[in-house]
Amino acid sequence: MENIDVTVLRELFAWRAQGKAALLATVVRTWGSSPRPIGSIMALCEDGRVMGSVSGGCIEDDLIKSYTHEQLITDQIPRLIQYGITADEAHRFGLPCGGTLELLLEYNPDAVLLEDLLARLDEGQLVSRSVYLSNGQVTLKLAPSPAELVIETDTLTNTFGPEYRMLIIGAGQLSEYLALMALFNGFAVTVCDPRDAYRSNWAVRGAQVVSMSPDDMVTQMRLDSRSCVVALTHDPKLDDLALIEALDTNAFYVGAIGSRKNNQARKERLIEHFDHTYSSLEKLRGPIGIYIGSKTPSEIAVSVMAEILAVKNGVILPREMAVAIAKDELAAP
Repeated sequence: MENIDVTVLRELFAWRAQGKAALLATVVRTWGSSPRPIGSIMALCEDGRVMGSVSGGCIEDDLIKSYTHEQLITDQIPRLIQYGITADEAHRFGLPCGGTLELLLEYNPDAVLLEDLLARLDEGQLVSRSVYLSNGQVTLKLAPSPAELVIETDTLTNTFGPEYRMLIIGAGQLSEYLALMALFNGFAVTVCDPRDAYRSNWAVRGAQVVSMSPDDMVTQMRLDSRSCVVALTHDPKLDDLALIEALDTNAFYVGAIGSRKNNQARKERLIEHFDHTYSSLEKLRGPIGIYIGSKTPSEIAVSVMAEILAVKNGVILPREMAVAIAKDELAAP
């Protein structure tokens, strides 16, 4: 399951390549509470088909009513529109109390430029797409780093990136649950396990399953700031070398399953055999996950996925939610 933005752009390109009129809506500003974050996009086809979302559904319904069937989507310069300016409108469009959002509507985006953007994203590039509000002209350029949407006097720039990637080391049951959750959250998932017995039972579609050595896989993937690594085998022969390689990358999350005791033993091994220090291992997470009292593989996967998403989204979790700290406090007399 690919990144939702890429899915929206891919469907929009398909409609335009078929000669259908279509609309691209982007959330550019919000005031108060809003159901979708700035930068969210939605595509609307002339026949009423929708891909993506800019609200909980009511604004989508209004756009469908306004721009399809009798009211066809016509060529014109981009337009900024607001929803929820008054309390009555907020109620009508299903916005939270006090919520207001502003959309940029682009009419019939150029299919050639959409194809170019998708080709760059498929190559793993991070791309800034700028729209000139006065005439609708679009430019694409390579972006140095992920960035929030920016709207200036005459230009809106939205940065689109390749999918977030997750490398899971080990193809056990916990890995299947975590892979499934990651796929639903828009991650491209690679599962690495050289053990035939584990790979042969893999049951989650959509994840790439490979048999090479995990540390070689880390090197081959060229992990970047949109990548994370989760070691789930409990086997030092598989986990340790891969973790060492991953710590030398820009991966936003590197972690390994295990108890507090196992985590401490792992750090001591890496310090003794790989010339690391406790300071250089600060990026290594373990025990991984947030503390929710989980015992089963499915609940542990929820815990791990929640922590990964929090790190991805720049959320600093309270220290009491860390597994090790929570368990230490529970064990205290």
